[in-house]
Amino acid sequence: MPPVAVFAPPAVPLATLDSQLRERGYAVLAAADVATLAGVAPDALAQLAPAWDDLPPDHYLKDGGRYRRRRHICFIAEGAALRQVPQRMHYQPVEYNALHGGMERWFEPVAEGTLAQPAWPALIRALAQACWRQAPGLRWHVEAHQFRIDTTDGVGRPTPEGAHRDGVDFVAVLLVSRQGIRGGETRVFAAQRREGERFTLSEPWSLLLMEDARVIHESTPILPLGDEPGHRDTLVLTFRADAFLGEG
Repeated sequence: MPPVAVFAPPAVPLATLDSQLRERGYAVLAAADVATLAGVAPDALAQLAPAWDDLPPDHYLKDGGRYRRRRHICFIAEGAALRQVPQRMHYQPVEYNALHGGMERWFEPVAEGTLAQPAWPALIRALAQACWRQAPGLRWHVEAHQFRIDTTDGVGRPTPEGAHRDGVDFVAVLLVSRQGIRGGETRVFAAQRREGERFTLSEPWSLLLMEDARVIHESTPILPLGDEPGHRDTLVLTFRADAFLGEG
């Protein structure tokens, strides 16, 4: 099999995060800058990673796949306050997710031990602040998703719905781990222009932050590197001002 080109992420200095997001609709940060943004040590982020070893299967996949495991939880961010809300469904209209849209999907919550780690709220608050610098004064309805995509059946699909928007204001994708896989390339396209960029997030706790109305995104399928299955773990956070999707 011929080698496939792997493009490095277009990481920007933390000092330019706001201007890059404003100008391009998305920005990438290296892990060290993510830790600085959150005000935590890099080890504090790394301590979150074992929680991805305990994710239940996603039973809603319409393609019949068994490659996705996940947990889900919701918060409201207002000023410095971050308030967890009672467990609720995850909902997307069909215009944003043609494969799984229109379904009330209920997932197991993020584990209490994960929520208790200081890096968890610090990361959400820091990203909420970054979103506020783009759109001041809003109350963010935050959904947090822990994903593991694996290659147990040969192929894992991070975005089985294809290139899409999420129907929110901002989306943050943090790579947690890549183990024994190839593929999983991130692709970001301008929603209104013929522009795009492709790269592979490979550094644990590197970040892609996007303004959802301005870009469309997807991740390509993953395949095992050898005979043993591999996996790709991510934390996806969405920020929406008006309400949680499905609530108006």
